[in-house]
Amino acid sequence: MLQKMLVIAIAGAAGALCRFGLSAAVQRVEARYFGHPVGSAWGTAACNALGCLLFGLLFYIAESRSGFSPLLRAAMLVGFLGAFTTFSTFAFESTRLLQRGEWPLAMLNIVGQNALGLVMVLAGIGLARWWLA
Repeated sequence: MLQKMLVIAIAGAAGALCRFGLSAAVQRVEARYFGHPVGSAWGTAACNALGCLLFGLLFYIAESRSGFSPLLRAAMLVGFLGAFTTFSTFAFESTRLLQRGEWPLAMLNIVGQNALGLVMVLAGIGLARWWLA
Protein backbone atom coordinates (compact mmCIF):
# COMPACT_ATOMS: atom_id res chain seq x y z
CA MET A 1 0.00 0.00 0.00
CA LEU A 2 2.84 2.42 0.82
CA GLN A 3 4.46 1.73 -2.55
CA LYS A 4 1.18 2.48 -4.34
CA MET A 5 0.74 5.74 -2.41
CA LEU A 6 4.28 6.82 -3.24
CA VAL A 7 3.87 6.06 -6.94
CA ILE A 8 0.55 7.94 -7.05
CA ALA A 9 2.13 10.91 -5.25
CA ILE A 10 5.06 11.07 -7.69
CA ALA A 11 2.78 10.71 -10.71
CA GLY A 12 0.46 13.33 -9.19
CA ALA A 13 3.35 15.77 -8.86
CA ALA A 14 4.22 15.20 -12.52
CA GLY A 15 0.59 15.70 -13.53
CA ALA A 16 0.34 18.94 -11.53
CA LEU A 17 3.51 20.29 -13.14
CA CYS A 18 2.26 19.39 -16.61
CA ARG A 19 -1.06 21.09 -15.85
CA PHE A 20 0.77 24.21 -14.71
CA GLY A 21 2.88 24.17 -17.88
CA LEU A 22 -0.06 23.74 -20.24
CA SER A 23 -2.08 26.45 -18.48
CA ALA A 24 0.92 28.81 -18.67
CA ALA A 25 1.30 28.06 -22.38
CA VAL A 26 -2.36 28.89 -22.97
CA GLN A 27 -1.92 32.17 -21.07
CA ARG A 28 1.08 33.02 -23.27
CA VAL A 29 -1.05 32.44 -26.37
CA GLU A 30 -3.81 34.61 -24.88
CA ALA A 31 -1.25 37.34 -24.13
CA ARG A 32 0.10 37.17 -27.66
CA TYR A 33 -3.29 37.52 -29.33
CA PHE A 34 -5.07 39.73 -26.79
CA GLY A 35 -2.12 41.74 -25.48
CA HIS A 36 -2.50 40.22 -22.00
CA PRO A 37 -3.79 36.99 -20.48
CA VAL A 38 -7.55 37.38 -20.51
CA GLY A 39 -8.00 35.34 -17.32
CA SER A 40 -10.35 32.93 -19.02
CA ALA A 41 -10.87 29.27 -18.34
CA TRP A 42 -9.14 28.14 -21.56
CA GLY A 43 -6.11 26.74 -19.73
CA THR A 44 -8.30 24.63 -17.48
CA ALA A 45 -10.43 23.56 -20.43
CA ALA A 46 -7.31 22.49 -22.37
CA CYS A 47 -6.06 20.43 -19.42
CA ASN A 48 -9.44 18.84 -18.83
CA ALA A 49 -9.98 18.02 -22.51
CA LEU A 50 -6.51 16.55 -22.98
CA GLY A 51 -6.77 14.72 -19.67
CA CYS A 52 -10.11 13.19 -20.65
CA LEU A 53 -8.70 12.08 -24.00
CA LEU A 54 -5.69 10.50 -22.31
CA PHE A 55 -7.90 8.91 -19.65
CA GLY A 56 -10.08 7.23 -22.26
CA LEU A 57 -7.06 6.10 -24.25
CA LEU A 58 -5.10 4.74 -21.31
CA PHE A 59 -8.13 3.20 -19.60
CA TYR A 60 -9.07 1.25 -22.71
CA ILE A 61 -5.50 0.10 -23.29
CA ALA A 62 -5.20 -0.96 -19.64
CA GLU A 63 -8.50 -2.84 -19.81
CA SER A 64 -7.77 -4.63 -23.08
CA ARG A 65 -4.11 -5.45 -22.52
CA SER A 66 -2.72 -7.27 -19.53
CA GLY A 67 0.62 -5.43 -19.68
CA PHE A 68 -0.53 -2.68 -17.30
CA SER A 69 0.14 -3.56 -13.69
CA PRO A 70 -2.31 -2.26 -11.08
CA LEU A 71 0.50 0.00 -9.85
CA LEU A 72 1.09 1.55 -13.29
CA ARG A 73 -2.62 1.94 -13.83
CA ALA A 74 -3.03 3.77 -10.49
CA ALA A 75 -0.03 5.98 -11.26
CA MET A 76 -1.40 7.00 -14.66
CA LEU A 77 -5.12 7.32 -13.98
CA VAL A 78 -5.27 8.35 -10.32
CA GLY A 79 -1.92 10.09 -9.90
CA PHE A 80 -0.97 11.80 -13.14
CA LEU A 81 -4.38 12.40 -14.70
CA GLY A 82 -6.02 13.07 -11.35
CA ALA A 83 -3.64 15.98 -10.82
CA PHE A 84 -3.53 17.04 -14.48
CA THR A 85 -7.26 17.59 -14.71
CA THR A 86 -9.06 19.64 -12.14
CA PHE A 87 -12.66 20.03 -11.16
CA SER A 88 -12.06 22.53 -8.38
CA THR A 89 -10.47 25.09 -10.71
CA PHE A 90 -13.25 24.52 -13.23
CA ALA A 91 -15.87 25.16 -10.53
CA PHE A 92 -14.02 28.24 -9.24
CA GLU A 93 -13.64 29.77 -12.71
CA SER A 94 -17.31 29.11 -13.48
CA THR A 95 -18.32 30.74 -10.19
CA ARG A 96 -16.10 33.74 -10.90
CA LEU A 97 -17.74 34.21 -14.31
CA LEU A 98 -21.18 34.02 -12.68
CA GLN A 99 -20.19 36.54 -9.99
CA ARG A 100 -19.02 38.96 -12.68
CA GLY A 101 -22.38 38.60 -14.42
CA GLU A 102 -20.88 36.88 -17.43
CA TRP A 103 -23.69 34.33 -17.67
CA PRO A 104 -23.23 33.37 -21.35
CA LEU A 105 -19.52 32.63 -20.80
CA ALA A 106 -20.26 30.80 -17.56
CA MET A 107 -22.86 28.59 -19.25
CA LEU A 108 -20.54 27.99 -22.21
CA ASN A 109 -17.80 27.00 -19.78
CA ILE A 110 -20.03 24.69 -17.71
CA VAL A 111 -21.83 22.97 -20.57
CA GLY A 112 -18.88 23.11 -22.95
CA GLN A 113 -16.31 21.54 -20.64
CA ASN A 114 -18.68 18.78 -19.56
CA ALA A 115 -19.66 17.96 -23.14
CA LEU A 116 -16.06 18.21 -24.31
CA GLY A 117 -14.90 15.95 -21.49
CA LEU A 118 -17.40 13.25 -22.42
CA VAL A 119 -16.51 13.50 -26.11
CA MET A 120 -12.79 13.34 -25.34
CA VAL A 121 -13.11 10.22 -23.17
CA LEU A 122 -15.06 8.56 -25.99
CA ALA A 123 -12.46 9.76 -28.50
CA GLY A 124 -9.68 8.31 -26.36
CA ILE A 125 -11.45 4.95 -26.19
CA GLY A 126 -12.06 5.03 -29.96
CA LEU A 127 -8.45 5.96 -30.63
CA ALA A 128 -7.24 3.12 -28.43
CA ARG A 129 -9.56 0.64 -30.16
CA TRP A 130 -8.31 1.77 -33.56
CA TRP A 131 -4.69 1.69 -32.47
CA LEU A 132 -4.95 -1.77 -30.91
CA ALA A 133 -6.98 -3.29 -33.78
